[in-house]
Amino acid sequence: MNSLSSMIDHTLLKPDSTIDQVKTLSNEAKEYNFASVCVNPSMVPVAYSILKDTEVKVCTVIGFPLGATLPDVKAFETKQAIDKGATEIDMVINIGALKSGKELDVQKDVKAVVEAAKDKALVKVIIETVLLTDEEKEKACVLAVEAGADFVKTSTGFAGGGATLEDVKLMKQVVGDKAEVKASGGVKDEQTALAMIEAGAQRIGTSSGIAIVSGTSSSSDY
Repeated sequence: MNSLSSMIDHTLLKPDSTIDQVKTLSNEAKEYNFASVCVNPSMVPVAYSILKDTEVKVCTVIGFPLGATLPDVKAFETKQAIDKGATEIDMVINIGALKSGKELDVQKDVKAVVEAAKDKALVKVIIETVLLTDEEKEKACVLAVEAGADFVKTSTGFAGGGATLEDVKLMKQVVGDKAEVKASGGVKDEQTALAMIEAGAQRIGTSSGIAIVSGTSSSSDY
């Protein structure tokens, strides 16, 4: 099996995703031994029903894609998702609070999810790099680590940009060995995935997982 498989979150987050598509995604993840499937919260039970007896994790997104919901809401959403089978949580930070200099609010936001997931699920913090300056990216990573996050993640894939090598390198430089980095958005082929890993990513979020591990190309947007 391609060694890249265990580093890929096989992803389907489009708003019109159907139950049948999520079932297909989950069965593909079983076949290719991906790290996880990443689906919208309402689809967690569907993915879990297929993956519960496998090593493939069920990942979901919280406060997605804007990050603008309240910390208590994100915490509640996290608990609900975990109760339904999710063991990895990809949350979006409060981007507006970060850009307004409200660092304590950002940290409180992340910490609410970390505490809701404690001992039950990994937390990956999506900082939405395309909307941030380098200084803001660094600050977001520091705040995420201080709040106890397991990963920092580049992008939702819904804000007009995705992962870049420069952002992955910067994020890894900031978090060091205190957290891991997930590159997502625009990773569509093996060459790009390997470059992201070389830059410091330990996980790749993509809807092109099969293309990546089979050495082909994909036209997917995510």
